[in-house]
Amino acid sequence: MVTLAGVTSLTAPGVADEIPMLDSIAENERAAMQIAAYYHADSTFESRQLTASYDRDVVVGKGDTLMALMVKNGVAPREAHDAIGAMSKVFKPRYLKPGQEIVLTLQPSGAPGAADRLVSMTLVESVEREYVVRRDGDAFGAEKVDHPLKTEIAAAEGRIDVSLFMAGAEAGVPPGILADLIQIYSFDVDFQRDIRNGDGFTVMYERFVDETGTTVRTGNILRASMTLSGRERALYRFETANGTIDYFDEDGKSARRSLMRTPINGARLSSGYGNRRHPILGYTKLHTGTDFAAPRGTPIYAAGSGRIEYAGRKGGYGLYVRIRHNGTYQTAYAHMSGIARGVRKGTRVQQGQVIGYVGSTGRSTGNHLHYEVMRNGKFINSRRMHLPSGKQLKDEELETFLVARETADVQYAMLIRKDVEFASTAEPLPGCEGPDSAAC
Repeated sequence: MVTLAGVTSLTAPGVADEIPMLDSIAENERAAMQIAAYYHADSTFESRQLTASYDRDVVVGKGDTLMALMVKNGVAPREAHDAIGAMSKVFKPRYLKPGQEIVLTLQPSGAPGAADRLVSMTLVESVEREYVVRRDGDAFGAEKVDHPLKTEIAAAEGRIDVSLFMAGAEAGVPPGILADLIQIYSFDVDFQRDIRNGDGFTVMYERFVDETGTTVRTGNILRASMTLSGRERALYRFETANGTIDYFDEDGKSARRSLMRTPINGARLSSGYGNRRHPILGYTKLHTGTDFAAPRGTPIYAAGSGRIEYAGRKGGYGLYVRIRHNGTYQTAYAHMSGIARGVRKGTRVQQGQVIGYVGSTGRSTGNHLHYEVMRNGKFINSRRMHLPSGKQLKDEELETFLVARETADVQYAMLIRKDVEFASTAEPLPGCEGPDSAAC
């Protein structure tokens, strides 16, 4: 009994002491299992991350080569060489241009110091086309991927309270379309003097949208009008029988004249033709041309087609270009910051072609274009010259134009929803039948 009691007395307290210890061990084991599971999951996550691919966007700079760009951005030289070889079958790398985008899809190698694995390479040539190189096992294959753009016709109208550019911007007209609008009216409209507050404009033009419906660029102006002092002057884009594309008024008379009144867009008339006190020389003398103030680098256009007589520095004129248009007229452009590439003595230029850029070279107090017109060798006021209009459509060609003009007028009216009577017309307009007629 004593022994038993002794055993009992020794055992019972021991068991009682071990119970909390066993509970602690169990809790620790559960915690250890949870920790092990956590690290196992984290390790699995990291492992997956190490094998996941990622994209690296690269923009081509001046003088860049495809090989150098790829290696610089983590591609092994051998893989870069193989990928470029595959791409060469659909796109020649020598045609790479600054500003183009390249997307490299890479996969981490997992080995310290090793280059990442190239999965694919996409060269975005334009919004309409890209070239894709993809890994196929240990080799690469390439393909051209086209993204066709959808052509839409857009229309806008606006009231001019301050300037045409501001009115156009408020109406949502893209800047490029506004520049084209000014150019097609530049033969007949003096944008510095003819436009008054309350005048207006309308324009119908092409725009190109991608798969998401985003406008990526604009096209041609199809119809336009300027309302100046209550008189509307509409112009229509039309292709003649011989394939010439031009803008014609309501009667089929070309808007194009032999010389443009304003060979620059968005400029301010800063000094006109006539006697004035010279700002540098300090005495009164004849100002033989018209000055247009504009930011440095603004493009200057040839006022008419002709041959370059002079291109280079000319005393107080600074950088200077003179064009002979025919046996009667010459035009000159002075104080340029630069002369356009290819413009040199003896070359022919077309009306509207860029021949140089606004600057302040020579005897000049600020950035502007000094524009001169000479008739039979004598200076004349370009703002007052009266030049004959261009081609007059006749016979069958005129009939074709009048049909096209009416079609353009109806299309514009439908787009702008300008005429409320369309909603109650007995015969629906084309495209206004059926379930979608509510949109007309």
